[in-house]
Amino acid sequence: MALSLDVRWFSSGTLLGAALLALVSACSDAGPDEATPQQLAQGQQTFRFDTYGDETFWTDTLRMHEVISSGVSPATALSVGLKVDADAVPPGTLESADLNSPATTVALLKLNAVVGLKGTVETNNGKDTLTSVGITCALCHSTVNNSVQAGIGQRLDGWPNLDLNVGAIVALSPALTGEQKAVYNSWGPGKYDARYNFDGQSDPAVIPPAYGLDGVNSVTYTGDGDRIAYWNRYVGVTQMHGHGSFAEPRLNISVSNPPDQIESKLSDLESYQLSLIKPAPPPGTFDAAAAARGQEVFNGQGQCATCHAGPTYTDANTRLHPTTEVVTDPTHANRSATRMYRTTPLRALWQHAPYFHDGSAATLNDVVDRYDSAKNLQLTPAQKADLVEYLKSL
Repeated sequence: MALSLDVRWFSSGTLLGAALLALVSACSDAGPDEATPQQLAQGQQTFRFDTYGDETFWTDTLRMHEVISSGVSPATALSVGLKVDADAVPPGTLESADLNSPATTVALLKLNAVVGLKGTVETNNGKDTLTSVGITCALCHSTVNNSVQAGIGQRLDGWPNLDLNVGAIVALSPALTGEQKAVYNSWGPGKYDARYNFDGQSDPAVIPPAYGLDGVNSVTYTGDGDRIAYWNRYVGVTQMHGHGSFAEPRLNISVSNPPDQIESKLSDLESYQLSLIKPAPPPGTFDAAAAARGQEVFNGQGQCATCHAGPTYTDANTRLHPTTEVVTDPTHANRSATRMYRTTPLRALWQHAPYFHDGSAATLNDVVDRYDSAKNLQLTPAQKADLVEYLKSL
């Protein structure tokens, strides 16, 4: 996920162009075969480091390299949720570095140590200068384990970066109007609006996990595509502003930004994403006996398993749900290609609060209370408590 500006600058204006782009989008989503170690390694490389050439947008249009060089210290970067890959930094470097200097940020970019950002740094007369910057998939869908300090540690690919304030970062660009900056600054940490640049509505959604998707076809909140490759293409072209093509006739979207640097990488990227397993709950974070009772509530009176079915805890492979069946605001779905919601697969719920696509439930207790009220389940307080413990165990 990345900046929502007007990608119609790159849109195809002909019916033939739209048809060809739709054909590309439709024909490439059959899904990868079983991946080899080499393909997984290449997919990881793409996920972590490939910008698809989006420097032409983030540098040439938004001038973010200027912003970083002049005013973004590591302390500032960490405060808006950016993360540092400790494994990319030589031992002892961080202990002696000035975390309040933008020059240190440039040095970290030179080491490829800022998760989700890729900078080009040139050295002239002993001085490092950031000449361009782009973003990668890992910006939103990877974090770190904080092993060194908050925001600095080993990478955790697939974990949503719920500290990341994309809007606040984008609003630093000198290329934006005051009105645009106000919209981006309103989003807050852990949220992003991937439709704003097309419909002009600001209704950001929580950044979702990219792990635990093996066996799940509809990977977005609204199930617009039936493969991860669909959404990777959408984000890569229309949000990251990389070089490639995307078409969605249901939303009258047709974007072409040649030369293509995305399509050939989608299969390996998807394979890598499908290899990312959900993290297990940390020991001692739920009551096992209560969780066993909660599972009975989940499958019985709670009616959860009606939709959260099977090993992936979703019926998204066979159906989507009208907004009238869902206990959240319909706006997000109404802006999508399906105008419906998919049942979110339940995985590592302990890790990625807040809940629902809009983050409107701060805790799992809030989730259970909302369903109990909306569905008139008449659960007792003890049943609710047990159900929460079960959800924490997933």
